[in-house]
Amino acid sequence: MKTSNTQLTIKQKEFNQAMEAYHLHGYYQYIYKLVSLFNVLLQLILLTIMVSLEITWYGYIIALFIAYFLTDFINGLVHMYMDNNENYRSKWGAFIASFHLHHKTQHYKNSNLFLVYFNESGAKFWLVPYLILVWTVSFLAINSTTLLILIMIGILSSVAEVSHYLCHNSNSKIVARLQKYRILLPMSHHKQHHENENEGYAFLNGSSDFIIDIIAKKLYTGYKNGSDKHFEGYKGAGTENRD
Repeated sequence: MKTSNTQLTIKQKEFNQAMEAYHLHGYYQYIYKLVSLFNVLLQLILLTIMVSLEITWYGYIIALFIAYFLTDFINGLVHMYMDNNENYRSKWGAFIASFHLHHKTQHYKNSNLFLVYFNESGAKFWLVPYLILVWTVSFLAINSTTLLILIMIGILSSVAEVSHYLCHNSNSKIVARLQKYRILLPMSHHKQHHENENEGYAFLNGSSDFIIDIIAKKLYTGYKNGSDKHFEGYKGAGTENRD
C-alpha cells in the first residue's frame, strides 16, 4: 500500500532488522530445509496412493486439468498475499522480508531442477498442513477422483516453483514450447507481474490470473509502492531462487 515518507522509513527499518535476523540466525535455513523435507516426503507418500487409485485414463486427464487450474489459482493467491505482507515485526518477519527480495532478482542462480523442486518447497509452509490433511482424508471414504485432484494439487504446488524458476532462467527450446502451450508459465505473461502493478501473481501457468487480478485489485493497492520500496536501501545478500 502507499505510505508516507515517515511510514516508509519505519518499514524500511523493520525490513532491514528482519533481514539482519534472517542472516544472523542460521536456524532459518534449517527451517526451510525441514519444511522441504516434510513436503517432499508427504508428496511421495501421496504419489504412491495416487497411482493405486482405480481411475480410468481419461479420469486422470480430467483430474489433471482441474488440478492444474486450482493449483495455479491457490499458489497465486498465496503469492498475492505474501507480496503485500508487511508484517516484518511478526515471528514470521524474517521469512516475509526474505520473500520480498524475489522482486529484486530477475535472474536466479542456475541449479539442478530437482534441487529447485526440493529447495523451493521449503518456502511453502502452508503446504505441509495441506498435505497432512489430504493424507488423512485418503483414509476416509472419499470419491477417488476428488482425492486424485487433491493429491495432484499438493504435488503441482512444488512443480509451480520449478515453472517459475524456468520462466526466469531457461533458454531451452523445449521449455519455450511448454510455455507456449501454457504447460509452464510463459515469460511474457510473468513479465507483467514484474512490470505492472498488482497483477500476474499466478505462477504454474498463469491460467487463473484473470480471477486473481480482480481479487488483488479489491484487496490491495499493490506492492510497487509498498513492499518493493521497503528493500530499496537494503544492501545485504538476499535469496536467489525463492518466490
